[in-house]
Amino acid sequence: MYKAYILKSVKDGGYYYGSCKDIQKRLLKHNKGDVRSTKGRRPLLLHYEEDYSSRSEAFRREHFFKSIDGYNWLKKNQII
Repeated sequence: MYKAYILKSVKDGGYYYGSCKDIQKRLLKHNKGDVRSTKGRRPLLLHYEEDYSSRSEAFRREHFFKSIDGYNWLKKNQII
């Protein structure tokens, strides 16, 4: 299984959108400071996740979250 996920920064309240295979390992990397884009925003909490059977589906969903349509969908569904 692959995941599309949203992390929330405890520090600034902002969101980070991503996709991966092992969400627990990925969250550890984010919180250890191994991911440049979230290093200064630690600690991060898993806010939302969706399961997909392929990497490409999860990646497409990540990019949808990053789009204006995705932002509007996340707001409408009270996810963010």
